Parts: sequence; structure tokens; C-alpha cells
Amino acid sequence: MEEEGSSAVVETVQAAAGVAADTIQTVTKGVSSETASILHLDDIKKYFTFEQLTHIIMGLIAIVIFYIAYRVLKKLLKRQLAKFAKPHTVLIVSRTISYTFRILIVMYVLNLFGINLSAIWGAAGIAGLAIGFAAQTSVSNIISGMFVVGEKAMKLGDCISVDGTTGIVDSIDLLSVKVHTFDNQMVRIPNSSIINGTLINYNHFDVRRVVVDVGVSYDSDVDKVLAALEQVPSMCPTVIADPAPKVYYDSFGASSINLKVCLWCKNADFIATKNAAYKAIVKVSRETPFEIPYTKLDVKIVNGDLNAAPSGTAAAALSAAPAAL
Repeated sequence: MEEEGSSAVVETVQAAAGVAADTIQTVTKGVSSETASILHLDDIKKYFTFEQLTHIIMGLIAIVIFYIAYRVLKKLLKRQLAKFAKPHTVLIVSRTISYTFRILIVMYVLNLFGINLSAIWGAAGIAGLAIGFAAQTSVSNIISGMFVVGEKAMKLGDCISVDGTTGIVDSIDLLSVKVHTFDNQMVRIPNSSIINGTLINYNHFDVRRVVVDVGVSYDSDVDKVLAALEQVPSMCPTVIADPAPKVYYDSFGASSINLKVCLWCKNADFIATKNAAYKAIVKVSRETPFEIPYTKLDVKIVNGDLNAAPSGTAAAALSAAPAAL
């Protein structure tokens, strides 16, 4: 009886173990099936065949070759353009090549994986319209940037002024022009502001005019003043002879007769010429001499005697002043 009971227990345990094993196997198969369905493992296995892997490897090798060719072509073009083109033109061509290469590589990779590009172009067109409405300012700056580049109104290193902002051009991009001011601050000027506003380029021409306003007293001898100021150009070593300098009377002011001294110099000598002109004007004004008016206060005593002793109320006020202090 004991042996029969032990045999029954063993059979029961074995049956339970079999059921548990079948359950575990069923659950494992179910989890594996669901995981494969979620991750699309069967599709991935079908895709990554030997032929497909070979195709991908060849594509990666082609991308490396394209990249090397792109780097060599970009370097050669920059070197050749630098011989006759302006720096900002070289910069724009270089960036255009970079953007074109990236777009072509993206298209090649998409085609490599069998993605239909025509559908992407259609979606890109719709997305482009939406983005265009949402980013009208950026699109306007890009279009304006094309005009800025095409007009060649500036180049790298030029000193420009736009809407009160003055600085040296550091870069000319499709969206904006970046300059650094004379106190070394970077300012980004949108291209639309340059096209729609007034651009002043101080370095566009090789020479530049320095204008100094001079006011002289109404009591001055106008002929002597004019002759004296006409000596100023010869006292400034950076002044050029062509165009010729000019000195002329400009207007009648509230307290002075106003003249203009106009000198021409090279762009690089602008500050030196201006300093030399002011020093020369002060020097000739002392040698001639003539008076350059400045704000001052004239006090006149009418019907009074400075030597007479104060009397009456005035005397009392003066005597009381020290006590009040």
C-alpha cells in the first residue's frame, strides 16, 4: 500500500511538472511572438539578408568616397576662387557646396533603404507651404540675402552703418549680416533691414572726405580767416591732392560765422587726418589770430560805479551777509 501511495504521488508531481513546463513554453512562445510582432523582427530578418547587407556596405563605402570627393572639390574651388573672387563670395560658394552635399547624401541614404522619394517631395511641398506661412520673416531674410550677395554692396572687413548700427562686417549669411562694433560687440543685422533700409559703406571707395566745421567771430577779418584756414591742408601729411581740398563759408550762426574745411584722404588715414586737421585749425587760429567763439557769459554794469561805496538798503544787505553766513 505504501509503495502504491508513493507511486501515485510521484505520478502526480510528474504530471504537475509537465503541465508547468507546457505552460512556461506556451507563455514563452506567446511573449516571443508578441515581441516579434511589436518590433517587426520578422520583417527585419527578411530585410537584413546577405544581399541587403552587401547593398548597405557598398552604400556606406560610396558615402565615404563621396565625402572624400566633396572635401577635395570644396578645397580646390575655394583655392581657385580665392585668386579672383572676394572673400565673402568664397564663403557663400563654400556654404552652398556644403548644403548641396548634405542634401544629396540624405537623398542617397533614403534611396538606399528603398524609401519612395516622390512621396517625400510631395509631403515636403505641403510642409514647405506651412513653414513658409509660419516663417515669413525668415523667408524674407533669405530672399533679401540673395539680393545682398548679388548687389555686392559690401564685403568682409568693410565698415558699414545700417539704421544707426555701425561696425565691421564679419560674415555675410543668407539670413543676416554679422558685424562687430568699435567697442567690440557682435551685432546681427537681418538682411531684410539692409534691403529695406539705408546702407552706408564707408570702405566702398578708396578715398574719403573729412569735413571739419569751424565757427569764427563776427568781428574777424573774413579774408584773413579764409587765407589762414586754406593753410590747413598743407599742415596735414595724410591729406591727398586729388580731389583738391576746399575751405568755404557755409552759414551765419547765432554767435559765429560758420565755415567748412573739407579734406580728402585714404580710408585707412581717416582718424589721423581728422586729428591733424583739428590741431592745424587751432594752430592757425592762434597765429593769425582770429577768435573761435565758445559759450561764455558777459556781465555789464549799467549806470553804476564799481568804486562807489554801497549805501542805503544795499549797504545794509552787504553788512548783514556775513552774519547770515
